[in-house]
Amino acid sequence: MSLQLGDTAPDFTAETTEGKINFYEFLGNSWGVLFSHPADYTPVCTTELGRTASLKKEFEKRNVKVLAVSVDPLDKHFSWRKDIDETQHVTVDFPIIADEEKKVANLYGMMHPNASATATVRSLFIIGPDKKIKLMIVYPASTGRNFNEVLRVIDSLQLTSDFSVATPADWKAGEDVIVVPSISTEDAIKKFPKGVKVVKPYLRYTPQPNLN
Repeated sequence: MSLQLGDTAPDFTAETTEGKINFYEFLGNSWGVLFSHPADYTPVCTTELGRTASLKKEFEKRNVKVLAVSVDPLDKHFSWRKDIDETQHVTVDFPIIADEEKKVANLYGMMHPNASATATVRSLFIIGPDKKIKLMIVYPASTGRNFNEVLRVIDSLQLTSDFSVATPADWKAGEDVIVVPSISTEDAIKKFPKGVKVVKPYLRYTPQPNLN
């Protein structure tokens, strides 16, 4: 059965470039991003891992830990990581799982036989501190991920987990958000002292509540 939003993320223990890790212990009370790569020494993957490394501070300030998956062996990971550091001008210091037996890939449904019988697609999972799956994005091997979108979604997930709001189309951190329909306008006005703009009874905006 395939994983769905709200499911508990499967735990696992694996060898990585940062040593042997248990997934749950690695995450602790942090949010997590688990993302797969079709193979080592591939050009798109090289740019993706480099981009992730360059965003280290952005992930840290959101209390997010990142973990990559590739079905190649550990020795190839170490050699490939040197290429990534050199060509992308970064230092990759987050774990890259050596998933030779495809245990993690199969746990998370990263193998799509109609796309490739041997390589994972570009699956990405965002996992909350409660170990529940909050978001899943799947790209084909030919298309690199948009990591600005990954950060944007994390901002939305963290905001909406703490407040009774949703984020509109193309929302970015700092912009107005939507009051959820389950709250009456009267209660919303009390709950959100920065103000509530009523466009329709079901469409009400308020400034992002966790900003000063």
